[in-house]
Amino acid sequence: MSADEVEQLAAALRRGAVLLYPTDTLWGLGCDAANGAAVAKIFALKQRTDAKSLIALVGDEAMLRRHVCEVPPQASAVLRAAAGPQTIIYPEGRGFARGVCAPDGSVAIRIPRHAFCQALIRALGRPVVSTSANVAGGEAPTRLDEVPSAIRAGVDVCADPRWEGNPTRRPSGIVRVAADGAVQVIR
Repeated sequence: MSADEVEQLAAALRRGAVLLYPTDTLWGLGCDAANGAAVAKIFALKQRTDAKSLIALVGDEAMLRRHVCEVPPQASAVLRAAAGPQTIIYPEGRGFARGVCAPDGSVAIRIPRHAFCQALIRALGRPVVSTSANVAGGEAPTRLDEVPSAIRAGVDVCADPRWEGNPTRRPSGIVRVAADGAVQVIR
């Protein structure tokens, strides 16, 4: 992938585009996590109620700290122990569009180890939404050719499939880490 190609996708996200892209796990739908109209479009594409929040990808711990009110120490231990991609639900997010954070204010965030995702986040300069590219309740696509045609037709831009890299081909683990340090495995 070239820096110019990634910058073009980041520019599209800045304009409110919804992106179909490979992540460290599955093929996903993404947008600027601070853009409410783009987040709403993702919910509409997935035919999913906004009562169920979305995952956001951040580039590193510094970006994470800018977008959560607190990083409980147990979150670092969970990440170190994880064998694969791990999403952490933090007690309170900030700077996200409606629907990215849960009704209680918590936010699910992952720091991907995926070259394309990292390049996109760096180019955008803020978190990117990451949700599986399927209609709610449908199978999560592990390859571009598994993405439903309605989803493919509804996105504004699609990343080059060559940028897939080495995804795990399964959803990330999800762990909630409460402000008091309590850890709950969700998935």
